[in-house]
Amino acid sequence: MIFRHAVRALAVSLFLLNAAVAEEKTLYQKLSTFSNIIVTEDEQGLRTMRFEVGGARQTVAKIDDPDHLELAYSRSMPAAMTLVAEPKRALIVGLGGGTIPRFLRKHFPQLAIDVVEIDPDVVAVAKQFFGVQEDDKLRLFVDDGRQFISRARSQYDIIFLDAFSADSIPYHLATREFLGEVRRALTEGGIVAANVWSSGSNRLYSSMIRTYEAAFPAVYLIDVAGSGNRIVLGLSKPEAIEREAFARRATEMSKKTGMRLDLGESVKFGFRPVKDDGADGRVLTDAAGRSRAG
Repeated sequence: MIFRHAVRALAVSLFLLNAAVAEEKTLYQKLSTFSNIIVTEDEQGLRTMRFEVGGARQTVAKIDDPDHLELAYSRSMPAAMTLVAEPKRALIVGLGGGTIPRFLRKHFPQLAIDVVEIDPDVVAVAKQFFGVQEDDKLRLFVDDGRQFISRARSQYDIIFLDAFSADSIPYHLATREFLGEVRRALTEGGIVAANVWSSGSNRLYSSMIRTYEAAFPAVYLIDVAGSGNRIVLGLSKPEAIEREAFARRATEMSKKTGMRLDLGESVKFGFRPVKDDGADGRVLTDAAGRSRAG
């Protein structure tokens, strides 16, 4: 009897899984130099980009609605804009389907936004399937994010790091040397906001946090509600940030710029000091990465 129930439960699970998969239709699939790019769309018009079959959702978007931020981390990351006084230039490393660039372009029309993406096929897909459009304020560059930053001739008020392969952040975008270049590319008072996976799915999480602490004079975190993501905030100068004041400013900015969501809610839920998140980690270095590769 127990076996029969188990078989029935398995059959129901497989039916539900197949039904869920059937609700999405594949619009595009290509094996690029860097990943297997897959674009699907469900019955509600939500388009999803993945970098492998059954892989993590890299982007979920409604192409006719830049305000729609489906993934939880993308509803928290823009709160970092609140910590910069009158931001004029932003850099985003990692395009995906372009939900964050499109969101920023809508709500900060005077902000100059540079986006760098290593995979030219991702850029093409973002334009064709996700409504990403270049203009005089939004520019796309096909390049390795680290090389782009090392060659930067001018500085940015805020840098968003959101580059992922199918299963992790590329190691060379997590080292102390790279973060040193990021810091040099920031204006005085500038900030970096990085999307990372927490320890449940990222064995280098503690070391990543420890590396940010080694590279920046002040580091904070935003725990993302309902997600394993963390937003790491690295400040270019020492500054004590109080959660209630940050949340209040984020709410005010949301209203002022006509956002549908209240960024202050993300701050109230998850903003905190680093505490001991990096206590068990080691500083990630280029040399250690070369040893791993060897």
